[in-house]
Amino acid sequence: MKPVLQVALDFLNLNRALKVAGASADGGADWLEAGTPLIKSEGLGCIRTLREKFPHLPIVADLKIMDVGRIEAEAAFKAGADIVSVLGVASDPTIKECVRAAKNYGGKVAVDLMNAPSFLERAKAVEEMGVDYIQIHLSIDDQMIGKNPFVLLHKIAGQVNLPIAVAGGINSETAAPAIDAGASIIIVGGAICKAKDPQKATMIIKEAIKKKKVIKTDLFKRVKDEEVGTIFFRVSTANISDAMHRERGIKGLLRISSGRKMAGKALTVRTYPGDWAKPVEAIDRAEKGQIIVIDAGGVAPAVWGELATHSALRKGLGGVVIYGGVRDVEEIKKLNFPVYTRVVTPYAGEPKGFGEIGIPIQIGGKRIHSGDWIVGDDDGVIVIPQEKAIEIANRAMDVLERENRIREEIKQGGTLSSVMELLRWEKR
Repeated sequence: MKPVLQVALDFLNLNRALKVAGASADGGADWLEAGTPLIKSEGLGCIRTLREKFPHLPIVADLKIMDVGRIEAEAAFKAGADIVSVLGVASDPTIKECVRAAKNYGGKVAVDLMNAPSFLERAKAVEEMGVDYIQIHLSIDDQMIGKNPFVLLHKIAGQVNLPIAVAGGINSETAAPAIDAGASIIIVGGAICKAKDPQKATMIIKEAIKKKKVIKTDLFKRVKDEEVGTIFFRVSTANISDAMHRERGIKGLLRISSGRKMAGKALTVRTYPGDWAKPVEAIDRAEKGQIIVIDAGGVAPAVWGELATHSALRKGLGGVVIYGGVRDVEEIKKLNFPVYTRVVTPYAGEPKGFGEIGIPIQIGGKRIHSGDWIVGDDDGVIVIPQEKAIEIANRAMDVLERENRIREEIKQGGTLSSVMELLRWEKR
């Protein structure tokens, strides 16, 4: 089978999906997919509309059928779909009913093996049932924690006699390797749907497929551990908050130096109000890029000032968060070092040496461990647990790029309300 590019329209709003569908069709997309979110949001009417607007292109209904195979498959075929998807974890009778419905209506069936146990064995079993395509599909949520569909693709390639589709973060850098690994159907969602210019993005991916060529992309790629810091500098705390289901930042902080962002791993300090010994000692113990986070009870006297800031700057630290007092504000602003504090006060305490470094602390409603990621900008300071750093970095980039796409649609003459169809989504 000649490799084809299938564009997954994973939108909630049909109007937005149609814009990208038109652009990707002009860019050379071979198949258009009504994504599962689109079908759930708009119903089968979205398939009818796609069929009407794009009569020359095969339409895939990504129903992910799990039950009543005949009814759901027939409904999609009647609406104009050429291909329907059924989950590999569905029962044998459900899959067979989908196949029978496809034969009655001249359609085809793709089996999505997402989360199927013994997936190679299942692939061979559904092949015997008469399905047309096998799909290796890594869910978006799995992509966010760094999983890769190529692991499964390599295991199944050559083991079945059906065309294999692959989905899961595919872009112009990974399309050609997917073909080399045995895929015939390259399913692309975000790399096109989130692009500023979906037509151009489609053309680039088509070129990558046609020439089996790796073409660099600036769009979302799965983040590796060593790339987390770069991503956190690129996204905003607002993006991160959205990625963490509207997570709130550390409460009650004032920003001293505006404009310079900070992102780094925390080194925690607990001290008594006004006792600046451990905060200063932490500067020596911190590694380059780390952010010192100090619990000083949220009250004065100051445990940090211009000299400590100058020392931290010379050490190459990423910033400091002080849940307590800070002074020498004018001098700190001149140094342009990221400092967030609870209290500004002119007087300091004394270095008594009480407290600890590197222990869990609780400040501003957040529990923080050394090694957690701290990101701060003009919107505030947010904490990302170190065990979730890769996932949140991926999700924050996804949020940023979806916003970039909305921004482009606004530039084309819409408003935020009209693009997002806000009235429709108000809670009843």
